[in-house]
Amino acid sequence: MVLGKVKSLTISFDCLNDSNVPVYSSGDTVSGRVNLEVTGEIRVRSLKIHARGHAKVRWTESRNAGSNTAYTQNYTEEVEYFNHKDILIGHERDDDNSEEGLHTIHSGRHEYAFSFELPQTPLATSFEGRHGSVRYWVKAELHRPWLLPVKLKKEFTVFEHIDINTPSLLSPQAGTKEKTLCCWFCTSGPISLSAKIERKGYTPGESIQIFAEIENCSSRMVVPKAAIYQTQAFYAKGKMKEVKQLVASLRGESLSSGKTETWNGKVLKIPPVSPSILDCSIIRVEYSLMVYVDIPGAMDLFLNLPLVIGTIPLHPFGSRTSSVSSQCSMNMNWLGLTLPERPEAPPSYAEVVTEEQRQSSLAPIAACDDFERALQGPLFAYIQEFRFLPPPLYSEIDPNPDQPTDDRPSCPSR
Repeated sequence: MVLGKVKSLTISFDCLNDSNVPVYSSGDTVSGRVNLEVTGEIRVRSLKIHARGHAKVRWTESRNAGSNTAYTQNYTEEVEYFNHKDILIGHERDDDNSEEGLHTIHSGRHEYAFSFELPQTPLATSFEGRHGSVRYWVKAELHRPWLLPVKLKKEFTVFEHIDINTPSLLSPQAGTKEKTLCCWFCTSGPISLSAKIERKGYTPGESIQIFAEIENCSSRMVVPKAAIYQTQAFYAKGKMKEVKQLVASLRGESLSSGKTETWNGKVLKIPPVSPSILDCSIIRVEYSLMVYVDIPGAMDLFLNLPLVIGTIPLHPFGSRTSSVSSQCSMNMNWLGLTLPERPEAPPSYAEVVTEEQRQSSLAPIAACDDFERALQGPLFAYIQEFRFLPPPLYSEIDPNPDQPTDDRPSCPSR
């Protein structure tokens, strides 16, 4: 950018991370420099910065007011998160073209530091959608007398962190559905679908392990599938505009009549996507895992399992909590990664009770009155005899395991 003697005007941020990408969160201090390079001496009235963060939505819809009349309805809404202004050189008024109060900047490169604090209240994560956006930026303005101002805007990213190591996001998600196909007066058997995932919260780059069972008792060939969808919802003037996008998908094997397919942790990887936006009043970004059965010539049978895409990945203790909560209903292959392979055996009998203690417990007790004489009866002697006997031997294998039962009806033979 060359404007007379002003060779360049740039903005640089003091990054908080090693990737040199300006990323901040609520409560952080945003700092940086406005870099000005001039090829000769210039007179400046002011150098200002304006920092702002806001969410904005906008879309249009066509309306009919009669047989020959049509018009367009605009829907717009905006939420401001912060608005900060600062003067690096000069004063507030720029409409005065007098020579008073001017500052001289000599030829060369000059840096002017700036700093401001983001609000402590939750901010919406930076986002670019089809009908709206959440943006944060810093604008520098150089004002000189009798000349148009030189302006430059540079955006920075804000992440409102979502920690998936919370009980609500570590809980397993599951569901079951069934569908019976009808063709005129003929009814075929049902198609059933059961699916489960280990938790609700994930971060980009993670893989979702899907546990599912699909049973085809119909007369048609069906295909089990799974997909991750992102849903963008925009709100303005009491209306909502929704956009649904496919993020990732997978396909299982085709199932003929009477066949069953089981997914024991089928993997679906989450690509780099923006985190969920759950706290903005005009923009909402949500995710879901759809496990479904593609049925030719009929509506699909599907299950929607909600997802939350966070920014703070799973902690090792979080994975153990999730494993324990889901162990009772499904055998998760990843349990061995977080829990001990074998339980610790109890201490031996000799470590707890010595032989002297056992022999002394069997010694007769002197009778003092009628109550004590009653205690020396046969029942008391039996209790005393087995008081310090060793417990049964410890075994890591249940000698009387429960016999598994399966009362679910199977598909009729064809």
